[in-house]
Amino acid sequence: MYYIGVDIGGTNIKVGVVDSKGEILKKSSFATESKRPYIEIIKDIEITIRSLINGLKINLNDVKAIGVGSPGIIDSNSGTVVYTNNINWENVPLGKELTALTGIPSYVHNDANAAAMGEWKFGMGKGLKDIVLITIGTGVGGGVIINGQLFEGNYSAGAELGHIRLGGEGYPCTCGRTDCFETYSSATALIRFTKQAMEINPDSKMWEYVGKDIDKTNGKTAFECAKLQDKAAIEVVNKYIYYLGEGLANMANIFRPELIILGGGVCAQGEYLTKPLQEHLDRNIYAKGLIPTVKIVTASLGNDAGIIGAAALGIAKHE
Repeated sequence: MYYIGVDIGGTNIKVGVVDSKGEILKKSSFATESKRPYIEIIKDIEITIRSLINGLKINLNDVKAIGVGSPGIIDSNSGTVVYTNNINWENVPLGKELTALTGIPSYVHNDANAAAMGEWKFGMGKGLKDIVLITIGTGVGGGVIINGQLFEGNYSAGAELGHIRLGGEGYPCTCGRTDCFETYSSATALIRFTKQAMEINPDSKMWEYVGKDIDKTNGKTAFECAKLQDKAAIEVVNKYIYYLGEGLANMANIFRPELIILGGGVCAQGEYLTKPLQEHLDRNIYAKGLIPTVKIVTASLGNDAGIIGAAALGIAKHE
């Protein structure tokens, strides 16, 4: 049996045909062009689905379900995108419209929840009952699996893990509060910490790394220069690890999952990131040493996480 995974982003939309084992058989993408009417975007999703199916020489009737991961607040019961600032949608009946166009049952969830489902079903969390996924990008997102079930909270609006409060330096968050987890632990925060350190330390190797252009600073700058024993870069990495570690310790104490899975570009640092985070967590977790600790790992599905995770939403409904 076949499933469709749709990963909606502000810039591009990815669509793939996925089998019941989580393997992508064929995929494609197109520009979101978010300023146009939402129905045009949904029709492009339908066109892409039909094109992929035709390319595989299978019938539309062979597709069991469509799963969609979308940023923003999602009413997963009705398949409605209540609000997402990424593409400026409000109360868009995405699931209903997609089903009407294709005749295939469609399920819509928050994109971080979809990614969590993918890692639980086909990635690092396979075979486990309790996991927490933290996605690190422009902000910090999260998805939670509890006892083998996706946790979404009331009105599907829960698990906004990036918006627990952390620290006290007064960083404003896009949600309207200050000092949220994502203002300290997102890639955006890491870049901000890096630029601040560079401005204070004009002799830092980080300046050479970015070709003397501070606007070329990215999430790798501090980590790569810390590996070269640059003192300012090491301080940035330590600060970032501290705050991210504090956030993960909070997650461990709240949910006590078997795994915390990290996703996002910063995870390319591998053990250079996860090893000090694990040490921080082990020092700060409640009841340390008395019961098994929570292990921190990086996500395994990579760039296909959105498609596979979205398809996993449909698979879970039809097993």
